Order: sequence, then C-alpha cells, then structure tokens
Amino acid sequence: MHPEILRELTALRGREMQARAQQATLARMAIRVRRALRRGTNPTIPSSGSHGAEEFVLPAIPDYVDGSFRTGPADEKVASSEAGQVPASRNAA
Repeated sequence: MHPEILRELTALRGREMQARAQQATLARMAIRVRRALRRGTNPTIPSSGSHGAEEFVLPAIPDYVDGSFRTGPADEKVASSEAGQVPASRNAA
C-alpha cells in the first residue's frame, strides 16, 4: 500500500478512536451527574474539574431527515396544503 494512503488511514483511525473516547467520557459524566441529582448531592465531578449539570447541553435533534426542525403545530391539513410537503399518511417515495 502507498505510504501516503497508509498514513491517512492511520490518522483517520486515530481520530475515530479519539472521538469514541470523548463520547464515552461524556456519557460517563452524564451518568454521574444524573446519579448525583437523583441522590440530591452536588453534581460536580471532582476528577474532571468543575463540570456541573448546567454545563452539560444536549445538541438539538432535527425533526426531519433533511436536518430541518418543526416550526409550527403538526396539522395535517396545513402540512398537505403547503408546497413541497407530503402528508404523513402517504409515502414520500
């Protein structure tokens, strides 16, 4: 295999492993904070500094596949009358 391709693959693997480790760390921190809140203790975690529950923010999850968010009430008549909208009762394909 070409050395440049091998170097890129190795770097990609390292970045993926680092991202996975960061996600695991965030998950452990969220579990510890939830457990502390349930027990009524201070949710700061001594091993990772002064991270509290107010600092942990979940990213917004889009309502639709294209990444858009619902802006109004989910009324089928309104949604079907808008241009480009497909009612939920029919298939989009």
